[in-house]
Amino acid sequence: MSLTPNSPGERIYNGIVKENPTFVTMIGMCPTLAVTTSVINGIGMGLTTMVVLVLSNVLISLLRKIIPDSLRMPCYIGVIASFVTVVELLLEAYLPSLNEALGLYIPLIVVNCIIMGRAEAFAGKNPVIPSLFDGLGMGLGFTVGLVCLGAVRELFGSGTILGFQVMPKAYEPINIFILAPGAFFVLAILIAIIQKVNNTKAEKAALEAQQQRRQILQAAGLVAAEKA
Repeated sequence: MSLTPNSPGERIYNGIVKENPTFVTMIGMCPTLAVTTSVINGIGMGLTTMVVLVLSNVLISLLRKIIPDSLRMPCYIGVIASFVTVVELLLEAYLPSLNEALGLYIPLIVVNCIIMGRAEAFAGKNPVIPSLFDGLGMGLGFTVGLVCLGAVRELFGSGTILGFQVMPKAYEPINIFILAPGAFFVLAILIAIIQKVNNTKAEKAALEAQQQRRQILQAAGLVAAEKA
């Protein structure tokens, strides 16, 4: 896929597919493995992180020419911590059940590698609009990863999706999927599947390129033969 660098579409594609935080760069693993016992927890954590990521990216981009290089990390942490506090208070006021389910991992968003990484690698060096969509893309990619993990773990660990019974009544839940080892198993399986798909696509693209090269060489040979 060919997209203009730093365009909104390219930033969103980059966050969801090319540099997906969960399945490609594999950063921010603590909440990924800890809270994905259900789909709703994955959605809540993903969207919470995305809001903080977008807001902090925008503000850091606006202040990028003001913040001294020697103080940029403390300033980034201060900006991120401010937004995390606001989001945590809003969750506590309006979504107390989700706030309780996510628990300690909401304040830990302050030191989430995804947010700190995007602030340092992108928002601190680029204009506001690309930074906004970079945060949105990374947040969506993180949410997709959490939802995928949560769906598999909830399905096999509880027999439900979003709290609704999906498996037959006779199904016996596999408890390991909602325990810590299950998170590692599911993550490894999903990454293996994604890598297999990517490798298959790469092999197919290489084969097509080789065939095109052969056809060009054959056509060039025919032209040379006709001229001779």
